[in-house]
Amino acid sequence: MKLSIRHYTTSTTGILCVMLTVLCLLNSATVYSQVKENTQQGEQLTLKFNLMAGRQHFSPGNTYTNPFGESYTVEKFRFYITQVQLQDSSDMSVQFFPNDYFLIDAGDTSTQTITIPLSLKKITSISFLLGVDSVTNVSSVQTGALDPVNGMFWTWNTGYIMLKLQATSPAAQVPANQFTFDVGGYKQGENAARKIGFLLKHKHLIHSLTLNVDVDKLFNSVHPVKIAEHPMCHEPGPLAMQLADNYATMFSIGEMQ
Repeated sequence: MKLSIRHYTTSTTGILCVMLTVLCLLNSATVYSQVKENTQQGEQLTLKFNLMAGRQHFSPGNTYTNPFGESYTVEKFRFYITQVQLQDSSDMSVQFFPNDYFLIDAGDTSTQTITIPLSLKKITSISFLLGVDSVTNVSSVQTGALDPVNGMFWTWNTGYIMLKLQATSPAAQVPANQFTFDVGGYKQGENAARKIGFLLKHKHLIHSLTLNVDVDKLFNSVHPVKIAEHPMCHEPGPLAMQLADNYATMFSIGEMQ
């Protein structure tokens, strides 16, 4: 796992510039010392994804009712979490993980908890991308979470599926009543990746953070998306963009420790 630390300072001129430069160097040395110390101590942040449908636990094999009263039985539910970024606003230090990709799978509980190294003194905000960035979409053959064997990749022209929901529903007037939301697209005007962020209010350095993920919001938040009207999303375009706007609202902060 690659880690980059960035610090932001304000430049000026003359003596003030020199003074700020010295202070910046001292601050960088202090933060570097803290990073080294925390790394040696094995500091980590655990992110837990609590999958829900309203107030119900969400997992394959179970039947749920969406906000429009349409019942559906889940077969698969997966999505990508990438570009995790943590910030400490007290000293403007940032941890950014641009090259780490996590596939959260409702059918595999081991994927619903991820651990990242922690070097900050405090975490005041967290952000991440739901989806895969455009550069990675057109890169060479990928492995790990991005391996096409995971069933989350279309073609080099259309790229990765950011989120997949596969289920059966009586409301889906299609063969076998099976509906599928394969939401993707990375080109300008049809980019389905969404950045999600939260401010964190906690007096101490947190080591565990639960993110609640409400699948009900996928159907109805920014846009109403009924299974009866839209049983299939298999390509980039207007429907994928509506679903992407909706899944950007699925997350909320749960327990912090």
